[in-house]
Amino acid sequence: MSSDLPSISVIIPTYNEQHYICECLDSVLAQDYAADLVEVVVVDGDSTDGTAASIDAYAAKTGRVRRLRNPRRIVPHALNLGIGAARGAIIARVDAHTTLEPDYLREGVSALRRTGADNVGGPMVARGGGRVGDAVAVATSSPFGIGAYFHFGTEERFVDTVYMGMWPREVFSRVGLFDEELVRNQDDEFNYRLRKLGGRVLMTPRMRSSYQNRQALRPLARQFYEYGLWKVRVCQKHPRQMSWRHFVPPAFVLALLLLLPVWWMAAGLGMLGLLAVMLYLVAVGAASWRAVRGTQRASLVWVALVFVTIHLMWGWGFLVGLVRFAGHWFRSEPLPPRLVADDRAATVSMD
Repeated sequence: MSSDLPSISVIIPTYNEQHYICECLDSVLAQDYAADLVEVVVVDGDSTDGTAASIDAYAAKTGRVRRLRNPRRIVPHALNLGIGAARGAIIARVDAHTTLEPDYLREGVSALRRTGADNVGGPMVARGGGRVGDAVAVATSSPFGIGAYFHFGTEERFVDTVYMGMWPREVFSRVGLFDEELVRNQDDEFNYRLRKLGGRVLMTPRMRSSYQNRQALRPLARQFYEYGLWKVRVCQKHPRQMSWRHFVPPAFVLALLLLLPVWWMAAGLGMLGLLAVMLYLVAVGAASWRAVRGTQRASLVWVALVFVTIHLMWGWGFLVGLVRFAGHWFRSEPLPPRLVADDRAATVSMD
């Protein structure tokens, strides 16, 4: 009975997603969850490619879709606007590049009830597409490419962070909303705050979806450069959120930068640098072989190039972030916005 189920607000941040938004909305509206309990709030960053018109067409046709404006065009602000406007007891984030399986929302509600978790999400299954896109899909599904469990995990477990996410609405009243300074990594930062207050984050393979990843090296490089850049601000706000694996790429890039000028002046340092590069390339080759073994989805060479792009650009972004945000160390940080509820509606407070 639908009366036994909680209402759900699906929040979709968008900006110029004309090629993906219709497939995403179709998958959300086709959920096997009671239709009268699901609303869809699409928060659009003033798209210029027809995305807004597509959203409005779904709103007129179904009566279940609303479009909000996000003039700042960044994801955390879009999420906070959507949460503030949402009416559901459960908040579900869905990215515009994602297609949900029909039971995604139902399995998410079941996981929240069954485990008592405060945030649940499924694995991030990349779709690929084309020579480079397929290689990106394979590489980002490997622990060698990205360390977060939801990229490669196949078993249900409690984790540090998770893809997209579904939360009981009260979680945001308790923890606060997303940090709007963080253009990237806002989900990592939020889940750290959640866990710090005793909350639990669950990854369950029962929540199935697929994600259209980057399909060229240049946008992939930009993406991981920004991940590394903004990870510095997460580190400054929450040093204990970091693990040793976060420091390996910037340390490797820094070593390369420091050793290059002296390679021709100091033979010993030159050999040391060459050895480090050779060991890294051997590791890349071995990881690429394991990733493509048993599949025809991508070539070993392209997967290796993707691994190198991910590692070097993340590491370079982190080093740039250390310089860009150098003045932020050891200073008090403003609190993220809060969700404030009254008798009329939920609002967002920056106090």
